[in-house]
Amino acid sequence: MPGPSPLDYAEYDPIDHLNALFAHPAALASVSATADTLRRYQEDLDEDIAAFVATQAASDADSVQRIQAAKAELADLFKKIESVRARAVHTEETITEMTADIKRLDNTKRNLTLSMTALKRLQMLTTAYEQLRSLGKSRQYRECAQLLQAVIQLVAHFKSYRSIDQIATLSRNVADLQRELLEQICEDFEVVFAKDEVAQRKGMLTEACLVMDLGDHARTRLINWYCNTQLREYRQVFRGNDEAGSLDNISRRYSWFNRMMKTYDVDHATIFPSYWKVNEMLANAFCEGTRDDFKAILQRSMRRGDGQTLDVDLLLSCLQETLNFEHSLERRFSNESRSSIDTMASKDDRPHGFSQAISEAFEPYMSLWVESQDKQLASLIPKYRQQPLRNAEDEFSAQAVIPSSTELFHFYRLTLAQCAKLSTGSRLLELCTTFAKYLDQYGQQVLYYFLSEKPGQQGPSLEDAILILNTADYCYQTCNQLEEKIKLRIDEEFRAKVDLQSQADAFMGIASATVRVLVRKVELACDPTWREMRNTPWSKLESVGDQSTYVAELLRHVKERSSEILKYLHKQQYARAFCDNLVDLMATTYIANIVQSKPISEVGAEQMLLDSYVLKKSFTEIPVLNEEPGTAPPASFVKRVNQSMSKIDPLLKTLQVRPSPPEALVQAYLIHIADKSDTNFRKILDLKGIRRVDQAQLLDLFSAFRQSPAHENLVQNSPLLTPLQIQSAHIGTGIGSLGNAGSVMGVGMGTPNLTGGRFDPAGFGNAIMNAARDGVDRFGSPAPGQQGSASSTATGGGGGTVEGMGDQAKANLNENLKNIGKFFRRDVGGFRGFGRSEEGK
Repeated sequence: MPGPSPLDYAEYDPIDHLNALFAHPAALASVSATADTLRRYQEDLDEDIAAFVATQAASDADSVQRIQAAKAELADLFKKIESVRARAVHTEETITEMTADIKRLDNTKRNLTLSMTALKRLQMLTTAYEQLRSLGKSRQYRECAQLLQAVIQLVAHFKSYRSIDQIATLSRNVADLQRELLEQICEDFEVVFAKDEVAQRKGMLTEACLVMDLGDHARTRLINWYCNTQLREYRQVFRGNDEAGSLDNISRRYSWFNRMMKTYDVDHATIFPSYWKVNEMLANAFCEGTRDDFKAILQRSMRRGDGQTLDVDLLLSCLQETLNFEHSLERRFSNESRSSIDTMASKDDRPHGFSQAISEAFEPYMSLWVESQDKQLASLIPKYRQQPLRNAEDEFSAQAVIPSSTELFHFYRLTLAQCAKLSTGSRLLELCTTFAKYLDQYGQQVLYYFLSEKPGQQGPSLEDAILILNTADYCYQTCNQLEEKIKLRIDEEFRAKVDLQSQADAFMGIASATVRVLVRKVELACDPTWREMRNTPWSKLESVGDQSTYVAELLRHVKERSSEILKYLHKQQYARAFCDNLVDLMATTYIANIVQSKPISEVGAEQMLLDSYVLKKSFTEIPVLNEEPGTAPPASFVKRVNQSMSKIDPLLKTLQVRPSPPEALVQAYLIHIADKSDTNFRKILDLKGIRRVDQAQLLDLFSAFRQSPAHENLVQNSPLLTPLQIQSAHIGTGIGSLGNAGSVMGVGMGTPNLTGGRFDPAGFGNAIMNAARDGVDRFGSPAPGQQGSASSTATGGGGGTVEGMGDQAKANLNENLKNIGKFFRRDVGGFRGFGRSEEGK
């Protein structure tokens, strides 16, 4: 068979092979030939297998022979190694025998040397001991110190020989002699000080200190004796006499110590070695005794009258004197510089040894001190409210803040530094709570008061508003810094309770309200122009021309007033917030005036749409009014303007469609307004001036169209038209009511409620302040696309005061300001985000 045999296949199947060979009955004639071929193939395989087996058997025999030869060679190698090892052991034994005598000689020499050295040292120790006894009796302390040091070193060499009786006896004699010397020196000190002969015997005492320095506890004993001797009179005078020991005489205690330290410096400092620091030990002993005295005095005062007999002013006076005294000790005994107690110390300042050494006794009574700080702060708030925002003779600065704010935080820094020296626990937490309380009051009763409208005024002046904005921003930043300072100083267990973030949010809320006041100033300047728009006969226009006459005047007012305001906004985030607010206000006010201008013809709507495009293009230039000509506005602001002004387009494009044929108007409404509300559709008909009797057909057609499957995705109520309140008759020329969150309050909140009521400028302040008092909930959340506006939750300009408000009303007001501040921080990126580019915003 040509080609490879099927029998050689790895996956051979005999059935398939047979079927292939005998695929036809005629092939059966070749069965015998096929069987012979298979038999021959089998025999060939048997021969091949036998050959392979024979070859393998021969190969195994060679391997066995090579293994046996290798084993024999290994056995010979092991025999040689064992022979070498035996010869090495024998050699080592021979060398050891040869050097044994030499080693014995070396050991003998070494022992003889040690014996001679020990004997010589013993002789030296005996001689030195006798000389030391003689020098001690004659009080030659300088020589005694030198000799005693040598004796102590020699005795240390004989510690291992203490089992020998003579050595043990000599060691005891040396220890007894050293003890006798120490006792003798102590007696000398007592006698010299008792007889007041320090000046005459100063040399002997100085030399005696050299001897005392060699004893394990002798130096400590002598220093303690000296401190007790020096303070004996102090204890007798101030502990044994109730009048002298009272808190009223605390200055006498410190004066007495200063005189004692002067005596030490003049008469005693040269007696003791400087590294003993006897003066510092003396100061420590004085502080410990004085602290115990103060604790006892304060406890007695509290027990006598349940705390009422303890004069807070006296307590504070004593505390301040004590702090000053501790500070003077630290300056004296520390080579490191230290911040004054009257300033906030750096977080890197390390504690010193005399910090709270005495003032610790006042710590349990610090609550009285905190209460006194509370009273002092309570008296400051009315004073700050009565002060003018700035001195009339001072030149206005766009970066200035109200002086009372810096004064308040300076007071906080001083108070925090003093409290942190005495208590870093619960008292410091109480002080933090007091800080938070008066930060709230400062925001409500000072900044909020100046922001409010006064009788006959329309809010604060531009310069005053800038000062209030700068101050609110400064207070926000400093609140965060103050919180961090307190957390660095307070104990770990109280750190989580330190929180001034709500106060910072309240200040940010005031900043937001101030931005709205600045926007309101632009709105007031534009009011005559809006009146001109409302007086235009929009239903009688015959053709669309260039922009309307009111547009140029409106843009002039907006740009002139905005340029003046932006010149004073030195922080970019507030300038951007102002621009965002202003654009939102213009868009919302434009819608309000469309409502006021009904009926509006198709030509009038087209003209209004053209005017809105002109306004939109000009509004993008607001941020760069004070920049070089040709400066491009931020892309993010251009996007913001487009989003705000695009709210107008659906309304005007719907009003552009004629009511005949009616299907066209209905279809335009469903495309642009895109809701199912009959009420909202009727508002469009009212704006176009279609009579009620003619609206029925259109309403029926609208009802039929909205039910078709093509319009099943329509919303129920349009966010643009639903808030609008269209009067059935054209009344007045004012824009929407502020009481209903009109053109000002609705900015950034979606579309406002707009009515045909007349706007009363005199009531603007009260309305906007009442809105802040009532809460921000009714403003709602920022509309989609309005994120990033500082006005999203900001209340506007001043109005009303906090006078006469109850505690609950004040709490609600402050809570609302905090909520406003949180939204405002989110919108402008917050303090931590200040300085980011507009595009990154």
